[in-house]
Amino acid sequence: MSKPAALYRDNLPQLGSKLFITDGGLETTLLFLRKLELPLFAAFPLIGSDEGLAHLQAYFEPYLDIATQHKAGMILDTPTWRASHGWGNLLGYSAVDIQFFNEASIDLLAEIRAHRATADTPIVINGVIGPQDDGYSPNRLRSIDASHNYHSHQVEVLARTQADMITALTITYAEEAIGLARAACEAEIPVAISFTVETDGRLPNGMSLQQAIEITDDSTYAAPVYYMINCAHPSHFTQVLDGNESWLDRIYGVRANASRMSHAELDEASELDDGNPHEFGQDYALLKKRLPNLSIVGGCCGTDHRHIGAICRTLSAGGGAPEPPPGQLTAAAPISCGI
Repeated sequence: MSKPAALYRDNLPQLGSKLFITDGGLETTLLFLRKLELPLFAAFPLIGSDEGLAHLQAYFEPYLDIATQHKAGMILDTPTWRASHGWGNLLGYSAVDIQFFNEASIDLLAEIRAHRATADTPIVINGVIGPQDDGYSPNRLRSIDASHNYHSHQVEVLARTQADMITALTITYAEEAIGLARAACEAEIPVAISFTVETDGRLPNGMSLQQAIEITDDSTYAAPVYYMINCAHPSHFTQVLDGNESWLDRIYGVRANASRMSHAELDEASELDDGNPHEFGQDYALLKKRLPNLSIVGGCCGTDHRHIGAICRTLSAGGGAPEPPPGQLTAAAPISCGI
């Protein structure tokens, strides 16, 4: 018996005005808070055991509860950020294994959606793809063609499932974004591109966020359905979002870090810096004022359901904070590293 077709692939509901949430920092939650072993920061092997599946189901529950409480939609992400053939090889998995993990991840989310989706809380099944190299500071920048060739396998596998779309998270340079977007076009599956930025709001290679979005659009006939920003604290990039330029209209989502630390500092941290969830929510209210199409809110490193709940409460309350001078965020007490 063939599996059901994707539900929203031709009509993504998050492109409207309704608020959609994502989860927070899956890997940091499992590693630091749940004390699970994640070799090479890979969560996808959990799919291979009943115990691992139980951990993933339990992880998603509070986010689903938040979406239900606030009558928000949810973009439910697969734990496949590391489930590409290159990272799989490093972890000792074959191409057949990697295909299984990607397909089984979608099956898990489809089962969750069958039990939790409602008219007020539509659930989009999203296949997550990570970068070929490090998500903070890649050692090697690949060409567009090399990036296309690398990502095509995972994209094609996900395109044959019930995934409504795919999202490339923590992409650090435009060539990889372009290659990946082209692979998604060939597989006929919607793709969102989420760029990692540094403390100055630029990509790790120094390119501005505006340039990265415009170059990717120009090179792919605007193939990505939208763009996102992730893996940086809001204070690192809010200053580059001022103005009324059209490229800002292409940003629909933000998945920020809880910590104000740089990527280099986070790499050296032995404890989780989970920041201040309340102030985190206020920061998103300010981002909403700068990004006219911001409808997708979630978290990245160090965030959990408390941060996503704070965002929803703040946005539901109408913003909660007055607009500060351009480029500034709400004043905050120093944040110490640790839970």
